[in-house]
Amino acid sequence: MFNAAILIVIIVAGIVLFTLSKKKPQYSHNEIIDPLKITIKDIDRMADGSEFEEYLYRLFLALGYKDAYKTQGSRDFGTDLVFTDRDGYRNVVQAKRYSYSVGLGAVQEVYSSMRYYRAKKAMVIASNQYTVACEELAGYNGVKLHNRKDLIVIMDLFKTGQIDKVKDIIEADAHMIFDSWDNYMNGDKVIKKDVKAEKRILIEQQRK
Repeated sequence: MFNAAILIVIIVAGIVLFTLSKKKPQYSHNEIIDPLKITIKDIDRMADGSEFEEYLYRLFLALGYKDAYKTQGSRDFGTDLVFTDRDGYRNVVQAKRYSYSVGLGAVQEVYSSMRYYRAKKAMVIASNQYTVACEELAGYNGVKLHNRKDLIVIMDLFKTGQIDKVKDIIEADAHMIFDSWDNYMNGDKVIKKDVKAEKRILIEQQRK
């Protein structure tokens, strides 16, 4: 009985040690964030989004966006970075270091912050992909979405000194979706209504 208990303890300890050894090491807070040295794997290892924001801030400065600045962590109103592009337009940026697809909230937040920062353009830069709904909302609101593939290309071009090509990608126009109201009225697209709410209104009207 005693030997069996020891065997169980050894097995459990082995499983724990194996799990810990397989765990992906986090990016150290003490490491200097140098855009020339950071890889996509380093970004995946970052403990939280603030380090990704710091990376993008340093990258934008290295690209020559002299007026780029990082907003405060609290009360940033949905924007992590602000910069002026080569056409003289102010841009607001939301950074998303996610291990899963980025949803609607990113577009809603950065778009709603445009007036506060007096910005002409808005974009999201993510270390992952976007949900279909997020891409659709971005298309209707003119928000540029840079996904993981774009980020890797940006990083690679920057490291080889192709600054103008990096800026071409960053400053590219957003994919726009143009639909007339007739598309909805003719039934080509369906706007979901709260049918229960309409029924409650109808019942209230019948009671009067």
